[in-house]
Amino acid sequence: MLKLISFLLACLCVGPVLSQEGAAIFKGADLALGQRLLKEHRCAECHARKFGGDGSGVYRPMERVKTAGALRGMVEQCNIELNLGLFPEEATAVAAVLNLEHYRFK
Repeated sequence: MLKLISFLLACLCVGPVLSQEGAAIFKGADLALGQRLLKEHRCAECHARKFGGDGSGVYRPMERVKTAGALRGMVEQCNIELNLGLFPEEATAVAAVLNLEHYRFK
């Protein structure tokens, strides 16, 4: 139930972002910042603990995350659940890097 509440809060927090179409939501995102934040917050290590291997098993674009907006929402969910304290532009930067490296939404 807590995960559902966290996800719903994440969706509310990124409402304006989710309404934009495609990967245009990542336009102007600071990719260097996103890379730094992924390393700083040790995202890959957390995903490896949860999903095994190197953690890349979490990146299944054709399953749960089907749009750029949903990807941004999942990053915000991690932000809220783990109390990372990311600002909206930082969460967008992280999502933009994930899109570039794994999802490739257009």
